[in-house]
Amino acid sequence: MLTTPKANRLHIGIFGKRNAGKSSLLNALVNQDISIVSDIAGTTTDPVEKTMEFLPLGPVVFIDTAGVDDIGDLGIQRIEKTKKIFDRTDIAVIITDYKGWDEYEINLFKEFEKRNIPVIAVVNKQDIEKISDENLEKIKQYVKTPVLTSISKNRDVVYKLKQQFISVCPEEFITPASILTGIVSPKDTVVLVIPIDKEAPKGRLILPQVQVLRDLLDNKCKAVVTQDTELKDTLNELKKNPALVITDSQAFATVSKDVPSNILLTSFSILFARMKGDLNEFYKGASKIDTLKDNDKVLICESCSHHQIEDDIARVKIPKLIKKKTGKEIHFVYHSGHDFPDNLDEYALLIHCGACMTNRREILSRIMKCKNVNLPITNYGIAIAHCLGILKRAVAPFNIIDIDK
Repeated sequence: MLTTPKANRLHIGIFGKRNAGKSSLLNALVNQDISIVSDIAGTTTDPVEKTMEFLPLGPVVFIDTAGVDDIGDLGIQRIEKTKKIFDRTDIAVIITDYKGWDEYEINLFKEFEKRNIPVIAVVNKQDIEKISDENLEKIKQYVKTPVLTSISKNRDVVYKLKQQFISVCPEEFITPASILTGIVSPKDTVVLVIPIDKEAPKGRLILPQVQVLRDLLDNKCKAVVTQDTELKDTLNELKKNPALVITDSQAFATVSKDVPSNILLTSFSILFARMKGDLNEFYKGASKIDTLKDNDKVLICESCSHHQIEDDIARVKIPKLIKKKTGKEIHFVYHSGHDFPDNLDEYALLIHCGACMTNRREILSRIMKCKNVNLPITNYGIAIAHCLGILKRAVAPFNIIDIDK
């Protein structure tokens, strides 16, 4: 991702008056001192750009601009340079202080609105003087939920802004082009292991399996579909090894034994963890399983409401695996649907489904809510692979950060 061209990155522009805190905000977002910060108005004279991998959004360009209220001949030139940034902006951040918005910020908003560019409002320097209710209401006439912060004192503004970036981010930057992007190539042979159990209604396959099969066809791959009971014979009948084997996570235990170690292996659930969420965050979250204690609460979230079966993956299989792995008496709490619990403080770990019935924006928002309260989050397939001791193998097809740490 570090080599992603600028043209393919999400461009986030930071705008506002001189000395509003634009440079401090950029430094907080990238966790580096990129822009010079000073109490002297007009310190930033030219746009400052920083390209980075900004998880969970991916590759972005942050642009710090000169103040829109700059003065003098040079100030006019700086303003003109700032206006040119409008053409490259996908998301605009307008930063102000306790004085709120006046004609400068309102004109900025109207310009972005005209261009159909989403706007996030940040009210900075709340440690110096809090914004009045009257001034806050003026901002809310344009932006519903301004972020109130003191960037120089508290950098939790990053988490607050990530939540808002996710909510307003253009869809093309949220949804990957393909489930298997970067994993398979045209003419690859991929084996899909699809057990026929009680969760697969007669005459049908479950949605993730269908979507992966279609994605393979779209990628001009050769798809071979088999059950776990026929997997060995299927592999032996192939003239050469497949590029990848994708299995239902519930069959990981037997499939991992039948697939030679030189063949890449993953699961439908892990593919969806990558497409719908943040695979690195889910991978890190799985390690929490090892430190669970007696009476800890684990929240298991399903993004849809489905008929529960006798050997349900969420209510039977995953709890059984975790209890066997930890030897602890864990309490499991279940939540289904689009509503997400407001209070996450009581849980030690959250395990999420593959999210085939919801969009990535919603899952990224849930991840950020967990991060805000330091709650580890992982995914069904990743949790199962971790409990079985095969997680590194299961994520080997992907670019996991710090995989050995």
